[in-house]
Order: sequence, then structure tokens, then C-alpha cells
Amino acid sequence: MTSQGEVLAELEIWHTRPFTPTRRLSLGSLILPVEHSPGLGGVLLGGVVAKHFGEIDDEIVPDIHRLLAQVERGERVVQPRLRHRLQTDRHGLAKSVHRLRGDKSELVFDFESNGSDLLQVLGSIYALERLEEFSRRALSLVIGRAMRWRGPLDQTFISFLVGNAVTNLSAMTDPRAWALELLGFPAGTVKPSKRQVQERYRAVLRTVHPDHGGDVATASKSIEEIGEARRVLLRR
Repeated sequence: MTSQGEVLAELEIWHTRPFTPTRRLSLGSLILPVEHSPGLGGVLLGGVVAKHFGEIDDEIVPDIHRLLAQVERGERVVQPRLRHRLQTDRHGLAKSVHRLRGDKSELVFDFESNGSDLLQVLGSIYALERLEEFSRRALSLVIGRAMRWRGPLDQTFISFLVGNAVTNLSAMTDPRAWALELLGFPAGTVKPSKRQVQERYRAVLRTVHPDHGGDVATASKSIEEIGEARRVLLRR
């Protein structure tokens, strides 16, 4: 899958070539922003896992879950694990690169897989080791969700992954600024009161609701977004 658009997150996995007897794995460039958890980095890791996990042999799935739990807790992982050795040396290895791109207002996956499905999943899990403890825990939950997903990797998948129906780029990267703009607060507003948020919510809701002349075709999505904006601003 290839796509145009700004690169928002990137995972580079170095690994043995197909049909090579030795099984080695190394991590290269990682761009995994985790602000506004799980962040764009969490979305990318979840996407890589969801794409490849369904093709992994059922017999090794329990060991993958054990590895994820070890990495989440920050434990030292004795090598090799799942018949693959994690190392720093990349000499003679092939490379897979996975990216999350911003295409207009949407998030789009761009996968370049040149190794086995298991290698892609292992690389995503080991990438958590480079994160702080709080982010490791948050993103391990995201990876766990991704392992359960069966279906296209579209906006519905991203909603499932982050537990939020609103997945446009602005809402993911700066949710407060997005919410303030959506509810029509004046420029420069930083922290409106609960009363102000509720007033703006009700005012904007009236403009999009079909009973008040709103577009029936887009009302459901608009109401959902307005509700999420209110939730973001009321969250302390």
C-alpha cells in the first residue's frame, strides 16, 4: 500500500531476508509521537500489528502476548524470543518501512513489508522498549486491541484503536485546539469554563441538527464530533 501525504509516524524494521536460515531482527528509524495518547505513533504500531497478526500461526500467539506483557513491564527480554533474535547490527539485513501519513484531514497507512508477518509484529512490539513507561503501557493496550481486529484498516479501525469516534488529523494532533475551533470559541481562548462549553455546545448543536435545518446526510457525524469536542474541553 502506498500513499502520498506528510509522514506523521514511521517504523523501520531490519530483518533477515525471506528463506534465510538465521532469523534476526533490528530496529532502525522510529518516529513515534505519543502526545495525546496513544498518539500517531500508537496508531501506526496498531496498524502494523492489525495488518499482519491474522497471518501468524495460532500456536505462537500466546508467546506473543507474553512478550508484549514483558515489554510493557520493562523487563529484560532474554534472546532469542519466538525463534528470532533482536540485535543492533543490521549488516546483511533487509528492511521494511511502515508509515502513517496525513492525507488532507485523514490518516492513511503506508505499509512496505519485505519480511514475514511475525517479523512485522515483533518489530512493533520491540519498538515499545524505546518509549517511557507511561507510553509503553498505553500503547501496549493499543497493540492488544489491534490483535483482535479483523477487517479493513480504515477510519473505523482507527476509531476502534483509539477508542474515539473522531479520527481526523486535527483532532488527533491537537484535540483542544480542534475542539475550541469546532465549538466556535474566539481565537485566543485557552480554557473556557464548563458553562461556556455547554453554551457553545448547545448553540452549535442547534445549527447542525436536522430539526433546525441541518443537513440530514451529515447530521449524525457532525453531532458526534460536537459531542467529542465538548468531552475534550470538559476533561480536566
